[in-house]
Amino acid sequence: MSLSADAIVELFEKDARARKRLAELLVSEPDVRLAIINAVLRDVATRSDLEKLREDIDRIRGEMATRNDLEKLRGDVEKLRGDVERLRGEMATRNDLERLREDFVRLGEKVSRLEGVVSQLVERIGDLDKRIDALDKRIDALDKRIDYVARVSWLLTGAVIATLIANIIIQTLG
Repeated sequence: MSLSADAIVELFEKDARARKRLAELLVSEPDVRLAIINAVLRDVATRSDLEKLREDIDRIRGEMATRNDLEKLRGDVEKLRGDVERLRGEMATRNDLERLREDFVRLGEKVSRLEGVVSQLVERIGDLDKRIDALDKRIDALDKRIDYVARVSWLLTGAVIATLIANIIIQTLG
């Protein structure tokens, strides 16, 4: 009598006692038990690592807004320079020129401060790009670990099914 894999699964679905015996048999084998425990532990650690990486990526994406801020600051600096040039053309009297000079000095100071901020933002963006690259590499490594766990799980499942089939055949023939 030949039993298909579907028939074997149906037999286990119908017989709770047989399922329990199979589980006890698998757990009683030290090599099988160790393989199952190792696979589960790797999977749990990988999920935790992925969650941490996702949080890091979300945080870095929030920091990437600084690139947009940098572009806005550059636009503001250019606008300030344009305003200064426009004011120069409109001023005719000596008092107006003096006030314009004071405004120009203040604007120059602001531009200098903004340029410092822009430089810092450029450095931060460079650092963030490096961190994103490092996170991408870590995610690739974790993906490989997950693939390995999946392969081991399939091998263990195949071994369990093969053992079940062998036991059923032995019991059926014996």
